[in-house]
Amino acid sequence: MTPTLFADIPRNLLEHFAHPAAEAITFTPSANAGRLPSAEYASALTALAGRPDEAVAVYVHLPFCPVRCLYCACHTTVTHEAERIDRYLDTLEQEMDLVTERLGTGRVLSQLHLGGGTPNYLSDSQLIRLMEMVTRRFRFGANTTAAIECNPRRASAGQLELLKGLGFTGVSFGIQDLDARVQHAIGRINSLGLVRDVCAIARETGFENVSLDLIYGLPNQTEQSFESTLERVIEINPDRVRCFSYSHLPTARPHQYAIEAGCLPGTGEKLGLLQSAVRGFTDAGYHWIGVDWFARDGDELADAQLAGTLRHTCLGYTSSPTRHLIALGSSSLGEVDRVLIQNQPGIDAWRSEIEAGRFPLHWGHTMTDADLRRRQAVARLMCNLDVPAGLATDFDRDYERLTQWVDHGLVEFSGDTMRVTQRGRYFLRSLCAPHEISISWSNGQSNVARVC
Repeated sequence: MTPTLFADIPRNLLEHFAHPAAEAITFTPSANAGRLPSAEYASALTALAGRPDEAVAVYVHLPFCPVRCLYCACHTTVTHEAERIDRYLDTLEQEMDLVTERLGTGRVLSQLHLGGGTPNYLSDSQLIRLMEMVTRRFRFGANTTAAIECNPRRASAGQLELLKGLGFTGVSFGIQDLDARVQHAIGRINSLGLVRDVCAIARETGFENVSLDLIYGLPNQTEQSFESTLERVIEINPDRVRCFSYSHLPTARPHQYAIEAGCLPGTGEKLGLLQSAVRGFTDAGYHWIGVDWFARDGDELADAQLAGTLRHTCLGYTSSPTRHLIALGSSSLGEVDRVLIQNQPGIDAWRSEIEAGRFPLHWGHTMTDADLRRRQAVARLMCNLDVPAGLATDFDRDYERLTQWVDHGLVEFSGDTMRVTQRGRYFLRSLCAPHEISISWSNGQSNVARVC
């Protein structure tokens, strides 16, 4: 697979899609999402309780970090107080009870994902307590996958053994880049030896999936330095690599002011970094998933993509057919039947709602039939890189706006099906107009890494 050279792409296209908020097409919901009554979400859980054979996925957001990385766009809190984390777990358990009072206990888990923040910042006793909280309310099945995001600097052999013993099958290490100048500019230091060692230990411990997270577009990154990082990562041989685009928005994330804008790669340079990643990983035998994921041959994501069963949720790409995602923790995202929700991002507001006996909803939306069809169309683009014209019902104008990119070589028609071209894959998120509701919340962290 040889990616289209960026020199072949007009500068105006690069500039159009380079802005973090660029949206070439808007598969938006038929009604504006807003504040959803807690009772409406409760009703969705109660309705699901009547279908006990349907498995659920659970996402637990753990927002705590020992330091703040300068590139971060996640909802995080820096603390060195174990008591503060303990209190968060107290409230998290109350939230679990709010859910299971409606849903019931013993529901089979298809997926469990701990994100953050830095989930492995929790102590051993806190991790054990958290998993006991989960397993008292949900049931691990034969096909349950449990994954945790980890900072490699905090991942000791003992901790990894504990996590494996607690039932985790996958671990992702956020390294972002292995170049020293880049690491110092973003405040995230991980040596090659450290990363190589923790990956080896994770494999020896028995983790079925070991993943690495990279970011392109960081300060001081050059094509040469990033290709060196890619070569080292390929030598480590992770099962998956997530390679995200950095979004520099210091007005929304003030800590990013510490990153010197003049050191950031330019528009063409940044997309050239992505091209290097695509070339490097595909040449090494990885399957290119979507726009920024890569999976080894035989990985369940690669198999799902080939079978046409790949899905996309706020957890990213998944092979699981489960439609329901239970949100737990501040800022967490969830979906039950047609109801999409996001919890309060602030810990105090999140706790206040729970202590009042209400679900801590920041906002939400109940999807209409038209919303479901829109999301189905965008999901096809995100996962299968095509959309039949028959799925364009209810959003003809949006579909028409997408067709305008035929002349630029980003999409093409084969019969009555529109397909994303090889060139268009580099702009896939913009072509799909990432919107939380339309593509299962992927815009929550679409332009930055959702890693600790």
